[in-house]
Amino acid sequence: MSFVMLRDGEDGEGLLKRFQSSMQRSGVMKELRNRRYFRSRGEQVRLDRARSLRRLRRRRFK
Repeated sequence: MSFVMLRDGEDGEGLLKRFQSSMQRSGVMKELRNRRYFRSRGEQVRLDRARSLRRLRRRRFK
């Protein structure tokens, strides 16, 4: 679980921004999105392979 402490002179907006960035770094929201619906192991492998290919193609064209 991510948490942030209020710093001296910090407003609520800054606190919220730091909390959101810490949540993204920890990967909690990504995990929740992935677990929203059940995916079989084969389906997950296919998705991971497709994601990897997209990443490789983007790197090659840059």
